Amino acid sequence: MSDHNSIRNVSDTALWVAIYRAMESERPDALFRDPYARRLGGARGEAIVRELPDGETMSWPLVVRTAVIDEIVTRGVREGARTVLNLAAGLDARPYRMDLPADLRWIHVDMPDMVDFFRDRMAGETPRCRLEYVAADLREADRRREVLADAGREGPVLVITEGLLLYLQAEDVAALARDLHDVAKARWWVADLASPALLRRLEKTWSPTLRAGNAPFVFGPRENTGFFAPFGWRELEFRSHWDESIRLKRTMPRIGFWRIMMALTPAKRRAKMKRISGMMLLRSEH
Repeated sequence: MSDHNSIRNVSDTALWVAIYRAMESERPDALFRDPYARRLGGARGEAIVRELPDGETMSWPLVVRTAVIDEIVTRGVREGARTVLNLAAGLDARPYRMDLPADLRWIHVDMPDMVDFFRDRMAGETPRCRLEYVAADLREADRRREVLADAGREGPVLVITEGLLLYLQAEDVAALARDLHDVAKARWWVADLASPALLRRLEKTWSPTLRAGNAPFVFGPRENTGFFAPFGWRELEFRSHWDESIRLKRTMPRIGFWRIMMALTPAKRRAKMKRISGMMLLRSEH
């Protein structure tokens, strides 16, 4: 890690992820096309990718995450979602780049500075749906509930918290889960989910840089998706990074070695290993 840390806070991680989306979009066999990503990530995003250990070669899990959540959102809209509530939306250009119904309500929520930054960079672009911007600090309970109650006016609601939960304390995730169920009355919730094992692995790579930038990884529940059950949520599906990376042909370095190791691992242990990280789709129990 250099003496000057390019990551200053959690919001800066959105610049990093945008560059990964740009890198994928520029491939001839791209899984998705985000023509705004390099503009959004900018020079700081490129510096973050250079600074992180194995920054370029480790783009695969975030590319896979983006592609899988694209698929889940597309299906959710097809199955009846009328509002997409995107919390800590960062530099997510899905309402501009995806094929969405013009009457779909999409709510882009983030900290005021981040919303201003995104809107400035997207000036002159036309979203595909009814895009609303909301500047809010979701840590403020009253403001969070106000935002969620407004989202719930036009249901069914599909919630995205891509790249958010990993940075929250367990009690904050619990409060969010409760409010998404009770206040927003959301029907679906899509997010990425880590495990204690993943947090331990990241301690040796990205975590030191992120911690120095006030953006440590902290949430990886032992219960996996069971963590959310007491708050009214059940798992509809869990798309492991391992399986999805193979399906989408965006695999980790040394995949051949890891394939052999997985093949030699007992089935029960192998299933547990596939839960180290992935994308979850939850359904509310209303």
